[in-house]
Amino acid sequence: MFIIQIASECAPVAKVGGLADVVYGLSRELEIRGHAVEIILPKYDCLRYDRIWGLQVVFQDLWVPWEGGAIHTSVWFGFVEGRKCFFIDPHSAHNFFNRGMLYGHGDDDRRFAFFCRAALEFMLRARKHPEIIHVHDWQTALAPVLLYEIYAGLGMVHPRVCFTLHNVRHQGVTAPHLLHAVGLHRPEHFMHPDRLRDDFHHGALNLMKGGIVYSNFVTTVSPRYAHEIRFTAQGCGLGHVLHVHQAKFGGVLNGVDYDVWNPEIDSHIPRRYGPTDLDGKYENKAALRRRVWLQDRFCPIVAYIGRLDHQKGVPLIRHALHWCVNHGAQFVLLGSAANSALHHEFLELKRAINDNPDSHLELAHDEELAHLIYAGADLLIVPSLFEPCGLTQMIAMKYGTLPIVREVGGLADTVFDVDYSDRPSEIRNGYVFKTFDNGGIESALVRAVGLWNHYPGRFREVMLQAMKWDYSWNEPGRHYLNIYEYIRDK
Repeated sequence: MFIIQIASECAPVAKVGGLADVVYGLSRELEIRGHAVEIILPKYDCLRYDRIWGLQVVFQDLWVPWEGGAIHTSVWFGFVEGRKCFFIDPHSAHNFFNRGMLYGHGDDDRRFAFFCRAALEFMLRARKHPEIIHVHDWQTALAPVLLYEIYAGLGMVHPRVCFTLHNVRHQGVTAPHLLHAVGLHRPEHFMHPDRLRDDFHHGALNLMKGGIVYSNFVTTVSPRYAHEIRFTAQGCGLGHVLHVHQAKFGGVLNGVDYDVWNPEIDSHIPRRYGPTDLDGKYENKAALRRRVWLQDRFCPIVAYIGRLDHQKGVPLIRHALHWCVNHGAQFVLLGSAANSALHHEFLELKRAINDNPDSHLELAHDEELAHLIYAGADLLIVPSLFEPCGLTQMIAMKYGTLPIVREVGGLADTVFDVDYSDRPSEIRNGYVFKTFDNGGIESALVRAVGLWNHYPGRFREVMLQAMKWDYSWNEPGRHYLNIYEYIRDK
């Protein structure tokens, strides 16, 4: 099967969050299974160009229709960790992708609408006829609309579209004049409530809704999140359209790339280890203490790795830090905040607490340090307000670091409480709490730290149980191939 992924991110060259890991990991899995995969990305000026091999222009004169005229565009090709990637490079005063960052500009809607039109125009001119086009989140949600409203009439009648919702909080709600810019000239047609009109702001266009309506199949990144966005406020207003299109909607849990996140082969940690050599983990624990200046004493290390964002449960992260240093545990945080207020809040917290020999805050994105924390910590907290899938809890388990998570989204699909799960005790793999409050996370911390302190043998057993769980791309890859085959044959 020939599959093209159109996305705004792909690890490791353009990464803000888990979307990048999914695009790379799924593409790799599909290739391992014998399928041809190509990825189309914007050519940001802030790409990790050192991770692209053989970058060269392969299409010099692509004229992309835009606002009644056309923008001269080049398309580059290069290999990203073996994946075939094409990069859209417009030559225009709009300066769409030379902003020093992927997102966060007032014209993001126009930037990614252009990208969608350019990706399809490139496929048409380069005579690419994939069986499947896989698009991701609101940034590429216009692609299926353009495919069926414009490009099918130009001969692109074969591709079927799978659309993955990674986070429905961001939907691409914008003004209808964007339709004219991309060449969709019948606003009354597209602003119909059954197509792209936002269900709550009737004068606005909802790009994610349009992607749901026009795609052949819609997925999200865990079964639990699929339920939440249909039936609870987590859907952020998309519940109705997902109900209408429920026959083509489902949740597929993301996978983890075990070629990158695996303590048995990890080149970023001082001592490799696995289920048959757990003692190696304690060497990494000692190395982590040296790296972040924690005092060397007999106690558990609790960690947080990830973005500092309201979604991630900032108040509970802060409470967990204080609880740990006041109850005989050490705490390490690695994360950065795009929100300036949150950044300053954690900067002040760092200044206040970093002299404590039992805590350390690293307010940055540091991939190498992340590996060491996964390998050296005993427990990892993921106290999210909502969490479509989450990768950190699955990575932590591979490293024998037990996750403490809130029972929401993909966290509920992957972590099964040591004490209260209805799963057999021999496959339980972490700690779960329900209520989004200090008491909730504290109850889980008390149980987890208590087990570490008083029942070390049982704690070690649960570590081994967690390490045995397989959250690779093998199973998600099979599910996606089933979806592709289902829509290809329709």
